[in-house]
Amino acid sequence: PREEKEAHIKKITEAFKVFDHEGNETVDVREIGSIVRSLGCFPTEAELHELPAKVEEEEPTGYVHLEKFLPVMIKVLLDRSYRPIPEDVLLHAFEALDENKSGYITKEELVKHMTEEGEPFTEEEMEEMLSSALDPETNAVHYRDYISMMIVDETDDLPQ
Repeated sequence: PREEKEAHIKKITEAFKVFDHEGNETVDVREIGSIVRSLGCFPTEAELHELPAKVEEEEPTGYVHLEKFLPVMIKVLLDRSYRPIPEDVLLHAFEALDENKSGYITKEELVKHMTEEGEPFTEEEMEEMLSSALDPETNAVHYRDYISMMIVDETDDLPQ
């Protein structure tokens, strides 16, 4: 419906402007992942690598223009692509890492798992995750709190 599309345009434009440091309706292509995630979409690294090709100019400049980004992102939101992983799946993943069943994992354990196994996190991704996941007082990730913070409430997306 038209209202849903207009709501998406507004939301995407606002998210884009946060990263448009020059105020000229362009962002650094490296900011795309942050913009997409700020819109409640969580693509895999592979999906994220495909995005710039869809939104950059014919000649890659390292910048993405809002008018190229909008239609691609509207489609992503309307199709509900890149949905977050369900809460129970996240919880099981953290519990598998939490060998002592203590309800938290240390910063060191998290960094080790996220940078050495599977599809390793880059240093930047690791810092981004730690900045929101780490409890500075205990230097650990209390993952139930972290997961509840990460879960996107589907009803937030719908126009009122």
